[in-house]
This record gives sequence, C-alpha cells and structure tokens, in this order.
Amino acid sequence: MEKESIIVIFDGECRFCRACVGWLKLKVQVSEFAYQDIDTTIYALTKEQCSKEVHIQLLGKMMAGAPAVSALLKARGNKISGSLISSSGSLGHIGYRWIATHRNSWMIKSTTRILEKKLRDN
Repeated sequence: MEKESIIVIFDGECRFCRACVGWLKLKVQVSEFAYQDIDTTIYALTKEQCSKEVHIQLLGKMMAGAPAVSALLKARGNKISGSLISSSGSLGHIGYRWIATHRNSWMIKSTTRILEKKLRDN
C-alpha cells in the first residue's frame, strides 16, 4: 500500500509553526510550504486564509485549523491527542484559535523552545 502524501501549508514567519512542522517531520514524511513562499491559489487558498490557520492536504482533502492539527497528530502516531482534539468539537477550535492568536505568550514561547531543543537533540 502506498503511503499517503501530506502537504502542510503554514506560516513560515512563525517560530512556533516552524518548530511544530519540524517536530512533525521527525516521524512523518510531509511536503511543507510556508504560505509566504508559494502560490496558494494552486490549493484554492488565499494568503489571508493561510495567515490565519494551518492548512493541510491529506488524501486529496483540504483541512484547516483544529481538524488539520488533529489529522497531523494522528498521522504522527499521537492518536490519543489527535482524537481528543477532533472529539472535543468547539473546544478544539477554541484551543486552536487561542494558540494562533497568542503566539507571543510565555506559554507558546516556552513550548516553542521545548520543540526547538527536541529538534536540535535529534
């Protein structure tokens, strides 16, 4: 069976986003693109849409925000975390939105540093 191809379109100017994609790539083969560097219209997306949330293409289907994160976690092997996000409904969306709008908070900056250390150690 052929492995599914995952395309991740993310904010390449966001340190947290870059660290998350790096962490993902430790276990999952993905094609990742900073939305700032590509023609987003080939994925039927606008730069504005991509500036607000991560987008992925998985098995020909586009997903964004919390559902995208859930699918990426499941693909990485973090099935429980991914399932918690997808089964939490609006809570997952609220959590995603909070993180996306609080990238400069101490919590997200701390998480970024932890992820970056993990990447350096591998």
